[in-house]
Amino acid sequence: MSTAPPTWFTDALAEPGEPGRTESDGVEIRFRSWGTPGGPGVLLVHGGAAHLHWWDHIAPLLAEGTRRVVAVDLSGHGDSGRAPSYDLDRWAVELRAVIDAAGLGPRPTVIGHSMGGFVTLTAALRYGDELAGAVAVDSPVRDRSPEERAAREQRAFGPAKVHPDRDALIARFRTIPEQPGDLPYVHRHIAEHSIRAVDGGWSWKFDPAIFAGISLTPGDLGRPGCRIALFRAEHGLVPADMGEMVVDRMGRAAPVVEIPGAGHHVMIDQPLALVTALRTLLADWEHSVPVVAPAI
Repeated sequence: MSTAPPTWFTDALAEPGEPGRTESDGVEIRFRSWGTPGGPGVLLVHGGAAHLHWWDHIAPLLAEGTRRVVAVDLSGHGDSGRAPSYDLDRWAVELRAVIDAAGLGPRPTVIGHSMGGFVTLTAALRYGDELAGAVAVDSPVRDRSPEERAAREQRAFGPAKVHPDRDALIARFRTIPEQPGDLPYVHRHIAEHSIRAVDGGWSWKFDPAIFAGISLTPGDLGRPGCRIALFRAEHGLVPADMGEMVVDRMGRAAPVVEIPGAGHHVMIDQPLALVTALRTLLADWEHSVPVVAPAI
């Protein structure tokens, strides 16, 4: 049985996107752009300790047609700069800076995975009237995120260490939580972009200080100024009742979409199902009028 990556994946990576950079509160923020400038804008936001390359095989498939799709490295992640401290409000402001710098046009849609979903919902609460919509992908709204819990319990994301062997460090890459069924070619691609060269060898890119406070709790929720949608993985971290709670507290008529067979890291085990669901939602939002749930 062949283990070679499928054509759709290699074709997507053949479109690496255009690198860009901007600044937010004195910190350099990196991003990549695909698709037509001026088209309907989509901003993709990674999870905790992740980076924009988690979207490399997703973004080109969303950009087909006239869309402008951008993936961002939040501060403390990927190739962006490090900040003195981190919180959801800081990262939400960074999204706004990228929207302005990357040619996403008026009222883009923001899509965030896991912790990135917390940033996305925070942006919807802070300046949702500037957005067409906000989508949180398997983002468990509770006291602590899975990444933060793993860091606090010292199961992962400890102090940065230098490793002399690049390939050995790549081989150590694990998702939190781990899940069966990850596509090996996606896993490897993400792992290769998760490390950086440093004096004496190689290290993970993320700043361990990001885990000081990256959760969104039910008490933080309110009514946003834009449409929202929640995606949950069938075997992920968001049970159906949690999704309904979030929609209820945010006071919007919003879909809760389940990705069948997916674990928490949907873009690693069920990327095409994720693309199909996002394409369907975006096409609907681009050609329909939002419905607002009545205040209670």
